[in-house]
Amino acid sequence: DEEHEWSYKQGHLPGYRFPQYHARDVAEKLAELTGATVLLGSATPSLESYRRTEQGRYRLLEMGHRVMDRALSPVQIVDMRQELRMGNTSIFSRDLQEAIEQTLAAKQQVILFLNRRGAHSFVMCRDCGWVQSCEHCDVPMSSHRGLPYLLCHQCNAAVAMPQHCPRCLSPRVKHFGVGTQQVEEFAQHSFPEARILRWDRDTAQGRGAHERLLTRFAGGQADILIGTQMIAKGLDLPLVTLVGVISADTALHLPDFRAGERTFQLLTQVAGRAGRGVLSGRVILQTYSPLHYAIQCASRHHYHDFYRYELAFRREHAYPPFSPLVKLVYSDASPRSAQEQAEQMALRLRVRCAQLGLPGTEVIGPAPSFFGKLRGKYRWQLLVRGAYARYLVREAPPGIGWEVDVDPGTVL
Repeated sequence: DEEHEWSYKQGHLPGYRFPQYHARDVAEKLAELTGATVLLGSATPSLESYRRTEQGRYRLLEMGHRVMDRALSPVQIVDMRQELRMGNTSIFSRDLQEAIEQTLAAKQQVILFLNRRGAHSFVMCRDCGWVQSCEHCDVPMSSHRGLPYLLCHQCNAAVAMPQHCPRCLSPRVKHFGVGTQQVEEFAQHSFPEARILRWDRDTAQGRGAHERLLTRFAGGQADILIGTQMIAKGLDLPLVTLVGVISADTALHLPDFRAGERTFQLLTQVAGRAGRGVLSGRVILQTYSPLHYAIQCASRHHYHDFYRYELAFRREHAYPPFSPLVKLVYSDASPRSAQEQAEQMALRLRVRCAQLGLPGTEVIGPAPSFFGKLRGKYRWQLLVRGAYARYLVREAPPGIGWEVDVDPGTVL
């Protein structure tokens, strides 16, 4: 079920060397060996899987209607740039604020979705621009309500909230960005009579936590549910008639070729939580990129339109499913060593590629990874792209310290 989810891909774990396989591919191989049938289900199939239906590798079975023939909820796009021009700097647009008021007055339930936990995304000096980053991971640290320190979401390191900027000594060190905790605080202030639940990694810790939160909301013990991608899929909540997406742009502009696909899938899935019962629903989607094809197609529930746009983008830039991809990442406590090893590996691959005469195969990079430092180690990466990418990596195998990811879920 939900075959498009990249959680089915075994990822790299620090200190362990596991094969980075995809459970979907393993299931296909097992079915081939045993004569079984594999059923892949999703309302938003991965681009690779849908492409295989066109190639005849998969058989496509479609459900043309919702259960009980219920209509899909209409989606309203709110341009947050226009909200700012009108002087509204609130988390909620005027339309979303009004829709929440109407839904609560009708004794119905609301889901507010933001795929970023915590209270604020980062802390920055307003005078010199310094940002508090994790010394182990070189990524901004986030603040969480009730915690007197900042937290790294990569390695869980913690540091005290700075009172002065260590660079310019200014006391104007402030919080920026929005997380689910801040949405919860703002909702409590805006709707003091509403009963509010928050469902994210911070509140759903421990055995049975997910089930308890779901039971409370499904049982009518809360009016508003605020959460991350945990609430986007698989929930059948008939009293939910309004879904508000706080920011549709959270991952849309990441430097990753799957950013548009993931955004479309997540928005389409969370929009499907509204109007699943006898009551009709509506969705309000707040964005600073209202004309992006992923946003537009999600607002119309048009998977096939999105597929055409995304496939054209992948074809133009030679990304999967048109060109196989292998990602190689080297990690080292020394930044110089990490760079040198990556440069040497790239040279080895290019020389071997020329020796073997592999057409249409290229080595991209090396360059620092998107997360240039994680858990105390500096990271450099390179990509091998083309029909012979896997073969080339086998012919010039990386040594100790390298992560090799065939068909990576992300290039970050």
